[in-house]
Amino acid sequence: MSEKLATILEAARQHAEDVIALNVDAWNASRTWPRDASDKAGAVGLTGLYAPEEWGGQGLPLSEGIQVYEQLGLGDGAYAFALSMHNICTFAGCGYGTDAFKEKWARDLTSGRKLANFALTEPQSGSDPMKMYTRATINGDGTWTISGAKAWVSLATEADVYFTVVKTSDAPGHKDMAMIAIPADAPGVSFGPLYDTPSYGFLPIGEMYLDKVVVSEDNIILPVGQGLQGSLMAIDIARVSIASGCCGLMQAALDTALSYSKNRKMFGGTNLQLDGIQWMLGEVATELEVSKLLYRKAAEALGTPEGPLMAAHAKRFVPDAAVKAANTCTQVLGGMGLLQPYGLDRLSRLAQMLRIVDGTTEISRVVIGRALQKRAAGLPDLPVPQGFGETDDASPSVAAE
Repeated sequence: MSEKLATILEAARQHAEDVIALNVDAWNASRTWPRDASDKAGAVGLTGLYAPEEWGGQGLPLSEGIQVYEQLGLGDGAYAFALSMHNICTFAGCGYGTDAFKEKWARDLTSGRKLANFALTEPQSGSDPMKMYTRATINGDGTWTISGAKAWVSLATEADVYFTVVKTSDAPGHKDMAMIAIPADAPGVSFGPLYDTPSYGFLPIGEMYLDKVVVSEDNIILPVGQGLQGSLMAIDIARVSIASGCCGLMQAALDTALSYSKNRKMFGGTNLQLDGIQWMLGEVATELEVSKLLYRKAAEALGTPEGPLMAAHAKRFVPDAAVKAANTCTQVLGGMGLLQPYGLDRLSRLAQMLRIVDGTTEISRVVIGRALQKRAAGLPDLPVPQGFGETDDASPSVAAE
């Protein structure tokens, strides 16, 4: 591990311990995004992880920067998720944005003085980005006019700019898709009521409405024809980032169970001396180590042909393991695990949320299944027995005896 990465990871761990963990319950009670906390995250370099140093970023490769969310997840998975999406947008803006956009926005984003988020999903489409109704009309004066709606927009009402995927025609398919950064204060931008999310109430999530919003073409992040491809890459990064944050969540749940069970006295000893408790927590510990290895391997694969599949493996396995870990650790505490001060109920709800955002675990299974079909096509055929009277000239077979 490089000295730079070690320094950033320690800053993230300290931020989780000193800022997030101490205040997350108050944030949820107030249902307000903690802008002072994200300002502190920016001050220690956590809001420009992948952006070039020339624009104020840390210049970390994805494989290293993604490890930050494991540390932030020790404090809260939803907070880690929000900062991961900001970092993805900052990475895109600094890497692919126009010179004019970078001059205006880059340093404010890498410093955390301004926040960014991603807007792809629409109310009626869910995990099907091809079903998109948001339209951008390309004007002749160097502007685009955009109308439509986006759903499940994180940092809704709180971010300063939204990296928004649009279609530029009514033609089917994705060849007319683009991504453009829409400032939150642009005329015609509005938001619906925020979703009611009890376990992460401080993270504003809701629908964003665009009513003839005029944006300069200087704000184009990905030109026409590259919008979907770039969005899928962003989603792969997000999926691995979520897996990273889930590892922090699992560690927090495990540590809570260990801290409690080492002192809880029953049956002539402590709970942690009981074989059954050790086996339960030992399984959590094993799946945590597996999860760390998996998300880190997936992070290394980002940007390669294996990236989407590895991201799907990480998003499929790790959030499921986090749900199981949170539930197991709650069980170890018995009735006390249901009480708010121990935090396990919050972790259980967060783990379930992280199974769903940026592609459900079922969508990951679809990606994995398609990869298996592709691999099967390249394998030698094995004979399949036929039933009585059955014929299938399309595949080799052996007669049933």
